[in-house]
Amino acid sequence: MTLTDRLDQYLRTAGLEAVWFARPNSFAWLTGGGDNVVDREGDIGVAAAGYDGDGVRVVANNIEAPRLRDEELDGDVTVATFDWHAESLAEAVADASPAPAAADFDVPGFESVDATQLRQPLTETQMKQCRDLARDTAEAVEAVARKVEPSHTELDVTAVLRQKLEGRGIATPVVLVGSAERAQLYRHYTSTDTELGDYALISVTVQRDGLHVSTTRAVAFDPPEWLMERTHKAARVETTALAATQVVGQGGGTAGDVFDAIQDAYAAVGWEGEWQNHHQGGATGFAGREWIATPGHEGEVALPHGYAWNPTIDGTKSEDTYLVSDDDIELLSGTGDWPTETVSAVGYDLELPRHTVLEL
Repeated sequence: MTLTDRLDQYLRTAGLEAVWFARPNSFAWLTGGGDNVVDREGDIGVAAAGYDGDGVRVVANNIEAPRLRDEELDGDVTVATFDWHAESLAEAVADASPAPAAADFDVPGFESVDATQLRQPLTETQMKQCRDLARDTAEAVEAVARKVEPSHTELDVTAVLRQKLEGRGIATPVVLVGSAERAQLYRHYTSTDTELGDYALISVTVQRDGLHVSTTRAVAFDPPEWLMERTHKAARVETTALAATQVVGQGGGTAGDVFDAIQDAYAAVGWEGEWQNHHQGGATGFAGREWIATPGHEGEVALPHGYAWNPTIDGTKSEDTYLVSDDDIELLSGTGDWPTETVSAVGYDLELPRHTVLEL
């Protein structure tokens, strides 16, 4: 089903004439990668993209419209302009849209829409964009990781990594660098001036064209004796999650079904209940996570789609972005140049080469 097929079905089912998106991820989804962000701290962009069954239209003020038309939008997208001082974006959308309509931001008289389900599964074009983004991300992360030293601080590495990624047109909503000390204390090791010490975890969730990719790499200088073993076990949990994703997606199951397999995997590797210390990830795409799996979660496991599972075991983490389809589990965030070890899923006939610790 194409993107417009999904939207047509949504409009028919909801009894609507149009639907509008101003949140950056959904704006990018509808416009094929257009960026409506000026201020990264805002939840709503500077323009809205709408669909009414005949095509995509964008509403923007006279400040933003020329740039969007020239640099962010395909030529077949119509741009309606309003004076920046005359009305708000919401008011302009209400004036431009047929009714009844829905929007993903507050528009007077409009219904609300959550685009999460509409954005799944990925289209062929989006899968290609995601592959390119994931490859660029992995290359940047690995290039930086290979050059870190024990005396570097978490903030030192974060600064270099953000520069490397942003230089490739990749936005960096999440960059976490965990020193040996803090990676053992916190699952989200937000960067500080702590020196890396014996080992480090480097984790990112990044965005380009609205699509997101997550990956983690571990480097060690004088690794604790447990580091490789725990990393291996976390990778087994991740591989189990990927195997379960494919099977559950084929069978029409839910995110909660995948989570059951994750819980069983933690128990099988000797860390029963460890899942309670950190979320395990889930579907990615036009959000860092379109949904995060929890016990009993009823989210659809769509195929083909991107998934980023991120199990942690006290001081370690295994995380990459995969494209899971009916007949393949494809690593996206890899270069082929990082050390791997083959690990087996728990309860499924699947083995995958997973990224392991690089000893420097």
